[in-house]
This record gives sequence, structure tokens and C-alpha cells, in this order.
Amino acid sequence: MFMKNILYSFLLILAVWLPTSCDDASFLDETQTNDLDYDVVFADSVYTVAFLQEIYRQMAFDVYPSRFIVGLNSYGGLQGACDEAETKQASVITTDEQFATGTINAITADENTWKYVYQNIRRVNIFLSSVDKAPITAPRREIYKAEARFLRALYYFILVRHYGGVPLQGDVVYTGPDDDIKTTRDSFEACIKYIVDECDEAGSKLQVRPRGRDYGRIGRGACMALKARTLLYAASPLYNGGNYAPDGYPKELVGYTDYKLERWEQAMEAAAAVIGTNQYKLFVKHTDGDGKAEPGWAYYATFVAADYYRDGAQDALILDLQKVKNTDLHQLYSPPTCGGNMKAGYPYQGLVDAYPMKNGKAIGEEGSGYDPQNPYANRDPRLDNTIIHDGSKMKSASDDNHIIYTYLGEGETSDAVYDGTPTGYYFKKGCHRAAAANWWIMPPQTFPVFRYSEVLLNYAEAANEFSGPSKAIYDILGEIREVAGIDAGSDKLYGLKPNMTQAEMREVIQNERRIELAIEGHRFFDVRRWKIADKTDNKQMTGMEINKDSKGVKTYKVFNVRPHVFRDAMYLFPIPNKEAAKSPDLIQNPNY
Repeated sequence: MFMKNILYSFLLILAVWLPTSCDDASFLDETQTNDLDYDVVFADSVYTVAFLQEIYRQMAFDVYPSRFIVGLNSYGGLQGACDEAETKQASVITTDEQFATGTINAITADENTWKYVYQNIRRVNIFLSSVDKAPITAPRREIYKAEARFLRALYYFILVRHYGGVPLQGDVVYTGPDDDIKTTRDSFEACIKYIVDECDEAGSKLQVRPRGRDYGRIGRGACMALKARTLLYAASPLYNGGNYAPDGYPKELVGYTDYKLERWEQAMEAAAAVIGTNQYKLFVKHTDGDGKAEPGWAYYATFVAADYYRDGAQDALILDLQKVKNTDLHQLYSPPTCGGNMKAGYPYQGLVDAYPMKNGKAIGEEGSGYDPQNPYANRDPRLDNTIIHDGSKMKSASDDNHIIYTYLGEGETSDAVYDGTPTGYYFKKGCHRAAAANWWIMPPQTFPVFRYSEVLLNYAEAANEFSGPSKAIYDILGEIREVAGIDAGSDKLYGLKPNMTQAEMREVIQNERRIELAIEGHRFFDVRRWKIADKTDNKQMTGMEINKDSKGVKTYKVFNVRPHVFRDAMYLFPIPNKEAAKSPDLIQNPNY
């Protein structure tokens, strides 16, 4: 229920939109405004824009590393619900923990995705039905409408990749309890078509890439990127004739009932269209901000792009969730000696092992140069820019080059394995090097919604599935690895094996997504749409134990952290039980 009384302060009026509701209220029942006078809101241009800005606010909530909320406390995210990370122990059982243990069910699972998304869809519909009243110039009004339509399409995509087909509400604004509210699920195919059509329509009204004071607003490029991502999902094995639901279940709700190779072609063409705008490019720079040589520095800078926009760091971002200056990620990721609370969890050894060597070869590949007793030496620089391991350097309150030690034995610290971390690792991706959780500097922070490297990987995957390996695919993987700081090699293949088969290339692309997009919310959904979660998320997860003897010699041993359990129901989220119970025609997902 929304707050009573209209608050005429800009900051306070934003609080009016914050989602709060009675425990027994369905998202579809949230139709009363409780004296919130939309005539007043849409009679003022500032309030109108604030209303739209509030719809922006949650556009990446589902992939944020602290998305799961119990009461007033936030915990981990999807990284703990798959093979990326061990969850931090808490006094409550969170949704990521339920996925890890295979105990997820419709009663206890997170319901905020369903609730928040439909709240925002309703806000879009209110905005579209009311914005013509606002004292805003006609051209700007059309831009705002297009932004709102994109946001609605994005929120529907969030629903679809969680639940499959969902009730499409169109432009309807429900105004009272007697309204005939639609609760039946539309087919997966209908939802995909709706999202794609909305992306096309919204994009036609927008410039490709807003710049200057409009940077951070939605452009046509973002619409095209969402379309490409949506079509990639639609073409993937889980949905493209996967038919994983049991016989007797209406399978059209959770995917296409037939397989079509052309769906991969459509995904490939959609990604190629983004590339063809020539408005985005990978940011390549192998010297740090002080001019000191550092292979792969640009990968770090991409995630703190506001500080390096003059270097071109923002060219690699299509749409990002801009946050006020803070140390949120430092709090979520950093080890105890840097003041972190580690709510985002702790990386598993499997993720660490997925990073190749600096020569581009996998650690188990002949000629890689990997040394299991010096496991972090000469690795893909993305490893050091994503994960804190023994010997990593971090900013702390007392030391700009604070060294993290995770070993047991002489000199053991609170960061050590079994003490500070149950896996031997911490995250660091997106953390600004000039800041720490226990330091007063608040740097600009951003969280990517669409990155250009994702679009390139989308193209590579779709093209490989459609017609097999090609020079274009090799070139894309090489470009991404060049940014990372991997050596090109004499053959300019960046460690990639020449003349790969389609199956070999598929494995390479899947691993490249795993490490390039780590802890950005992709891995959980990728292993599901590839229909391999029964392997990746149904096994023993491990960490690294390091012991240091009195002579200073370290030994490294992989140890078991916990087994993850996967069952077929977990390919999708369960629809919240309270919603399904209130609407008999709202069919629950299969196997729940």
C-alpha cells in the first residue's frame, strides 16, 4: 500500500513509490492509490520525471549480488544459487540457500521478483496513461514513453526467465477491486513476442546511445540488446523445444513445443544489429590510471567507468544501473580485514579453475604452464580483477596495498580459510581500488545491465549453434581476451584451439561467459537455458586450503565445501504460492 498524503519534497515523493504492502495483498490487488493524487503528480514535470526515474531504480534488482531479502535484511544473490559461490551463513534460510540444497519450494521461495516486477509494470502503465497531461514538450514526452515501454519489456523479461510464460497485462491500469484482473498465464511464445515487439517499438523513438547529461538513460542500443538477449534465451535448449515439463502439463507455458534452428539465426541477427550500430566498442588498455603497465587493466576500469570515461571505459557499457557514491559492493564482497560483511558469499574453486592461464590455455591443458603449488601465477588477469585469493592486494583503512592472507599456520589472519571464508576466496569485481568498506572514500559505483561483451558473446553463441565455428566467432573471442590481458600468441588466437568442432566451440563459449560475466547474474540462468544445471549444480563444490609451515613454505589442497543438489523443478522459479492460491487459473510451474 502506498503512503498516504502527497509529499511535495522531491526526495519524499520518491518514497511514495517504494513498494510496501499488506501481507495478504496480491500484486494484482494493488490498485488503490490511497489519496496519492496522480493528477497532481502528472501536472508537474519534476514529479513526472521522478515517477519515471523510480521505475528505473529496480531494473537490475534480480541480478544484484544481495537481491534476496528477508524482513529488513538483504542477503546473497543468484551467485549462491548456482556453482559460483558459497552462501554466507545466516540465521534465516534464503532462496539462494534453498537452490543450493535443492529444497526450493513455492511457499518459502523469494516472492519479490513476482511482486516487484508487477508493481513496476503497473507503474509503467500508469505513466503511459497519464504522461500526456504533464507539462513536458512533445518530443521529450515521446522519449519518456519509449523509455517506459523498454522498462516494461525488461521487467517482463525478468519474469519470463524466472517463470516462463506469465500473465501479460497490456496497457491496462486496474483501478478498483471489482476490475476483472487477468491472472491466466500467456504462453512462453506470446511473452517472447511481446518483449521483442516492445523493444522494436521503443527503440524506434530513441537515439542509439544517449550521451552527455542523458548518459545512463535508455537508448535504442539498450532496446536492441534486450531483444538480442531475449531471442538468445528463446533459442536455447531449455525453451527451444526442450519440453522438460512432464506429460500432461501445458508445455507451451514454459517454452516452445517445437525446435527450430531458425531461432538461433534470429538471435544471431539481433546481436549483429547491436554490433552494427558501431556505437559501442570494447575498452582495451593495458596500463593503469598512473600509466604503469598492467595487462587487462581495462577490464577493471569498465566496472568503475565513471572515473575513466575520458579513457573510453563507458564505450563498453550499453546500459548500467548508476548508483550514488558508496561502497556497497565493498561491503558485500570484501574480507574482514577490509571491513566487508561478505553477504554476497564466497567463490568456489570451480569458478577459480575456470579462468585460463595468461597464455589463454586452460589450466589442465598441455602447455598451459599451470603450477598447482603456485596456482594464481600467470593466470588470466580477469581472475585477479574478480576474485580475492591468498596474496591479493586490496585497499584497507590502514594500508593502500593491504595483502590478503587466507592460509593456515604462522601469521594466520581473520581472512583465513575456515575463519573468514569457507572456500578460501572472496569477490572483488566492481570494487574501486581507491576505496574500502572500512574507509571513508565513497567512489562512483555502477552495475551493468547490458555490456557490449555480453552482446558479442550472444552473437558468438548463436552463430555457433546456427552454423558452427567461423572466423567471426574466433575474432570475437580474441577481442574479449585481448581486453582481459591474455597474450595473443604467435598465431593470434589468444590460446584458443584452431579448427574447433561445434561442440568444442560451444564449450569454450560457455566457459568464456562464465568468467567474463562472473557474478553479474548470468551464470544461474545460463546453465538453466543450456539445460546443463543438472550437471553444474548437482555436484560437490570445493574450496582451497592453504597451509604455511614454519619455513614459510605453502602447500595447496582442494577440499570439499558442500554438495549442491539439483532437481528438474529448479530449471524455473516456483510461482509464489500465495499468488497461485488466490488465482486458481494461475498454473504453477512443473514439478513444484
